[in-house]
This record gives sequence, C-alpha cells and structure tokens, in this order.
Amino acid sequence: MVLMSEYSFDIFFVVIYLFCNVGFGLYMSRRAAAGMDSYFLGGRRTPAWLLAVSGCASWFDVAGTMWIAGMFYSYGFKAIWPQWMWGVAMAAFWMAYMAKWIRRSGVMTGAEWMKTRFGNGPAGESARAAMTLVAVITTVSFLSTASVGIGKFWSEFLGWPPHVCSIVILGCTALYVIFGGMYSVIYTEFIQAGMLLIACVIVGVLAFNSLAGQSIESLAPAGWTNFLPSWKIPDAPEANYKLFGLMTIMWVIRGLLLSTSGPLVLYEFQRFLAARSPRDAAKVGMLWGAFFSFWWMYVIGIAVLVISRPDISVTDPESVVPAVLHAALPFGIRAILLAAIMSAFMSAFISTVNSGAAYLVCDVYQKFIAPKASNRRLVVAGYIASATLVGVGLLISSVISSIEQIAHWIFMAFGSGILIPLFLRWYWWRFNGWGSSVGMVTGVIASLAPTIFWPQTPLYISVPVILSLSLMGSFAATLLTRPTDPDTLDKFYARVRPWGFWGPVKKRVASQGALTPIDSTPADMVVALIAMPWIIGLYMAVMYLVTRCWTQLFISSAVVIVTSLLLYFLWYRKLPAADELINIANSETKA
Repeated sequence: MVLMSEYSFDIFFVVIYLFCNVGFGLYMSRRAAAGMDSYFLGGRRTPAWLLAVSGCASWFDVAGTMWIAGMFYSYGFKAIWPQWMWGVAMAAFWMAYMAKWIRRSGVMTGAEWMKTRFGNGPAGESARAAMTLVAVITTVSFLSTASVGIGKFWSEFLGWPPHVCSIVILGCTALYVIFGGMYSVIYTEFIQAGMLLIACVIVGVLAFNSLAGQSIESLAPAGWTNFLPSWKIPDAPEANYKLFGLMTIMWVIRGLLLSTSGPLVLYEFQRFLAARSPRDAAKVGMLWGAFFSFWWMYVIGIAVLVISRPDISVTDPESVVPAVLHAALPFGIRAILLAAIMSAFMSAFISTVNSGAAYLVCDVYQKFIAPKASNRRLVVAGYIASATLVGVGLLISSVISSIEQIAHWIFMAFGSGILIPLFLRWYWWRFNGWGSSVGMVTGVIASLAPTIFWPQTPLYISVPVILSLSLMGSFAATLLTRPTDPDTLDKFYARVRPWGFWGPVKKRVASQGALTPIDSTPADMVVALIAMPWIIGLYMAVMYLVTRCWTQLFISSAVVIVTSLLLYFLWYRKLPAADELINIANSETKA
C-alpha cells in the first residue's frame, strides 16, 4: 500500500480540481432549476458536438477502463472482441438511424417513450412501469460498479479502505450533479473531456516512445498483436474466456442486437433526446463514436507500458492502471493523469445519476405522487432522487470486490434479459405493452436466478437461456393480448418513422395523407453496414499507431479513408433537414 504522503502534491491537485468542479455545478444549479426540461435535457439547446463530447466523456468511466485495460494486457488485440458485449460499434447504428428515431419521439425519458409507443392504457402503463424498474436497476448497478472501481483505485494512493474512498469521493461528486442537473453534466463534462484528452495523448505518447528500438512482438506473448479470435485460450485468467471462440460468437450477436435496440445505458438515450433536431441527433451519434477513439489510445497505452516496463509488476489485471501511475509517470504528469481519472469517474457518475433520477421523478413521483407539482417541486424531487440512487449504489458496492463480477452481470446476464423487448418495440407493430413488460420482467428474473442459485454457470450457457425465456415471454404476452390502439400506433409511426414490420400501420397512415417521405430503409441499412468497419477501423488504427504495428496501421487506415468517403456521400449529404420536426408536426396537423 502506497502512503498518501508520497503523493501529497498529486492528491492536492486532484482535490483542487474536484472542488472547482463542485463549485461550477452549484453555480449551474440556477439554470437547471428553471424546470424539468432544463434540469434533465439542458433545454434542448445544446449543439451536437458538445452533446457528443459529453456522452463520450461519460464512457471514460474508471471501473470500465481498469477492467478493459486489464483485458488488453492479458489477451492483446483479441480483447477487442469482448467489447461487443457493450456494443463497441453501436455508434454506427446511432448515426445511421437510431438517433433520429429517438429524437423524433420528443419525450424526456425512455419510460415516457413507452407511452408514445404503447399508449395510456393498462398495457402502456405496464410497459412504462417495467422500463422504470429496469432503469433504476441499471442506474444502481452502474453506480455500484463505479463505486467499486474508484474505491479500488484510490485506496492504492490514499491508503484507506476502498469503501471509505468510495464514500468520500462519491459524496463530493454527488453535490454538483444533484444540484446542477443536465447543465452541469454537459458543461462540466466538456471541461473533463479536455482533461481526458490530455491524459490519452500523454499515455499514448509514453507507450509509443517506450517501444523505440524494439517491437511489441518481442516483448508481448506470442500472438498478442493478432486480433483474430482463437477458439480456445486454455490459460485465460477468466474462466468464461477459455472457450474464446464460442464467447466471441455470443458477444458479437449480443452486440448487434444491442446496437439495433437503441441505447441500453440511460444517459445515452438522454443525450439524443437533448439534441436540437433529428439531424443533430444523428451527428451526435457519429461524433460520439469518433471522439471515443482517443480512449483506445489510453487503454492500449496502459497495456503497452506494463508490458514494456520490467519494473512494473501486476498480479491483478484490473490494477494495471494504478500500477502504471505508480511506476511509469514523472512528477507533475502523474497529477494530471490522476485528475483525468477523476474526470472519467465524475463524467460517468454524473450522467448515470442524472438519467436515473429523471426516471424516478418523471415516471414515479410526477405520475403517481404529485401529478400537479410545480417545476420547483419537481426539481427538488430530482435532488432527492439523485441522492437516493447514490446511497443505494454505495450500499451495494460494499459487498462487491471485483469490477468484472458486476460488469459481466450488467452487460451479459441482465442486459441480455431486457434486449428482446427493447429490440421488438422498434421493428414490429404488433408488439404491445404487455409483451414489453412481461418480456422485461421475465428477463430480469431469469438474469438473477443463475447469479443467486448457480453462480458458476458459464455465460455461454446462461445467456442463451435468458434470451430464450425473455423471447418466449415477449411473444406469449403479445399474442395473447390485444394489439396497441391504432391511433397510438399511427401517431407513433407518423412521427418516428421506424422501419421493419410496420406494413399495416404504414398503409393506414399513408391513406390518411399524413405520411411525407423522410427516411429510406435500404439507405439506413447500407449506412449502418458501412459505418461499422469505419468505427472499428478507426479504433484499431489508433491502437496500431501506439504499438508501432505499421502494416496493420496502413490496412486499418485505408479502411477508415474509404468508408469515410462513402459515408460523406451516402450519410452526411442525406441527413434530415434542420426543421424536420416542424414539417412532421405540420403533416400531423393537416391529417
């Protein structure tokens, strides 16, 4: 354990940075207190690039970075495949069509979206309630993960128990997110993104320089730079990864299902709802994915520094980040990196709290407790909801010791349990509120069962079972109950324009004269297929640059250049008009 006195300057720098952020969040509380739309969506006046920077900064979470950096250290470039479990290429689908669909709905939360899709009746209310339950579970789970990660990290520097570190840091961070709302989230994340960019470049340059005069192939285990998956990795540190090829198939299938189902993480959905227009929302999706390429420089840089420095000893792969900070960074630089890590934690933390509180306030408090509450009262309820979520997350984190333990449950078990209803709601008109609620509840129960009763069950067995049970629950409840009210379906389709199995609804809306051409289904699908190699190629190019793998860098760069040109003509030049929502509203009025 490192004594706090050894890093007094670094810790002092981080404390000053933390208090500056808290002060800014409290200052922004005056703007957030203007009302619910301002508190949770920033008034829908934020430019696309700033929303993308904010969302991208939210992905730089400490726990996830520690976990994934450990993966690349252990498995090399093959570690790109497990990233499909959280949708590494989802930005391709966001920019192609999903971001536009979300923004056209014009709601404030994902649970409120259920009302526009399934109506106000019992079926719609059940879907909204199920989505709120899922949202709260997701929020608490991510806060618990963040708490474990930040506590585990800072205990190495402060010499305090991990849970004590979590309480102190989460308590300070919670102040400005609770009072600042979405305004503090977006604008402080812009500042934090600057710190994170500096950190990524520093780590990338240090790793690049550490390989001067030598190759990564001569230092790393055989096959470390080969990204193609092996069917088996007998000596894999994690038991689920021993059948790596089978897991890769499952990761990719799950990742594609997730990417086409809309954002699973709540603050992602919120960023697109906060965009000024569907055109801006699509730009947010593209820029979000592009900006995130710097994170891969950081992750691979950490792994390279551990491999290239014989003086760095690592026994726990999740500890590679603090190990590098201990041994590989000079005075002053370490303070910047620590502040950047604090920024990463704060970005993910505040986004998660703000979006989770939006569900509790809009879909529980305002709907069932105080439907006539004033804006001021609702904002105060947002303060209380945010504080409650933080407290519950801290409580659960006290019994969890491993980031991987909870991350696998969130992304693979629990995440798989709710994917089927999230997917069907966009593409099948017959899918109704009962199917959504039963499918979600069935999936949640199915994801908890193996965790509680059969914790040693491999993921390649439990995940297909969870998906199958959720699928059966969704179809059974849908086909045994009445379809959604036609008027609700017509309004939803006329505004959002999803594609898939919407034939009867599309004919009905077209016959009413309320259907003006907006999107092309084949064009959206082509854009998504082109954007996937674009985004993956961009991430791989950054990592191959840091590791000096010149041949692979040339190939991945060529893929990025060719797909960028195609996207310019097939996507950018065909983005919706800035006033698209006004035109849709006019069409609905005429109808």
